[in-house]
Parts: sequence; C-alpha cells; structure tokens
Amino acid sequence: MAPEREARERAATGTTTTAPARPRLRLDQPQPPRRRFLPEYDPEAFGRLSERIARFLGTGRFIVWMTVVIILWVVWNVSAPRDLRFDNYPFIFLTLMLSLQASYAAPLILLAQNRQDDRDKVNLEQDRKQNERSIADTEYLTREIAALRMGLGEVATRDWIRSELEDLVRELEDRRSDGHGDGRVVFPAEHPRGRDVDDR
Repeated sequence: MAPEREARERAATGTTTTAPARPRLRLDQPQPPRRRFLPEYDPEAFGRLSERIARFLGTGRFIVWMTVVIILWVVWNVSAPRDLRFDNYPFIFLTLMLSLQASYAAPLILLAQNRQDDRDKVNLEQDRKQNERSIADTEYLTREIAALRMGLGEVATRDWIRSELEDLVRELEDRRSDGHGDGRVVFPAEHPRGRDVDDR
C-alpha cells in the first residue's frame, strides 16, 4: 500500500524521481582483474635473480673480471689501428658503460639487502616465539619441581626415619641404664643360625 501511495503523490505533484541504478557489489565473488599496461613479472623470481647478481658483484671474481675487461678495453683502444678503435682516448664509452653498471648494481644490492632484512625479521620473530615457548616450559617445570619439593617435604625420608629410630634407641637405652626399663632388648641380635626361610 505504501509504494502505491508514494507513486500517486509523485504523479500528483508531477515529480518523477528515478534514482540511477547502481550496480550492486557482490562480496561473495572476486572482482575481475584490472587491465595493466605494464608487463607483469614474478617479484620472487626477480628478487632471487637480484640476490644472485648482488652476491656475484660482491666477490673477488667480479673485480678480477672487471679489471681484465677494462685493461683490455684501454689497451685495444690505445694500441689498435685507428680504424679498428671503437672508443678513443677520453674513453667516453667506457665511462658510460661503468656508470650504467654502477646505476644498475646499486638498486640490485639494495633490493637484495631488503630481502635479507625481511628474512631476518621473520627469523627474529620465530626466535622470539621459540624463546617465549621455552620460557613458558621452563616456568612450568619450575612450578612442578617446587610442587614436588613441597610434597617431599611432608614425606618421611630414610635419613629422617633412621635419625628418629636412633633417638628412640638412645632414649630406651637411657631409660634402661637409669633402671626405668623392664630389661627387654629393643633390637634383638640375629639368630646365630642366620635368617629364617620365612624372612626371604
């Protein structure tokens, strides 16, 4: 009834408001992928490649090979016939190649360091969690040992029983020597025949 009344009121006033229909967003379905104009690449594969390059740039082998290439470059461009030289004395092309190599080497090294920092953070987090588990286990064992000690404090040990028996023997011997005893032996000596068969 209410929608019909609203429609009549709109018709009476002459205002017809039709809201533009917006597409309904579905949260249970993935959105279609956006178009990308740049080529896609695997960042993990690129990171591994950059780490290999950075690792190679930090070795003595790279320095030796770069030194050999520069020496051959300079010797060729100084001693070769003039028409076979490709980079004359100021060696502008060599300077360009070295600056290009340096401009690529620096970001690759930084990328490799960033990846190493990320790995270190993950390792530190795992170490922290492992330390927390070890501390919790240690505290649990400490509480258990303390409970065992408290429980053992109430249990009669062999040494305590022995000392109590020795005190009783001394007290009985003192009574017998004072004449208060009835002459009975507290701990009779073993029979000369040894132990009975029933004692086994």
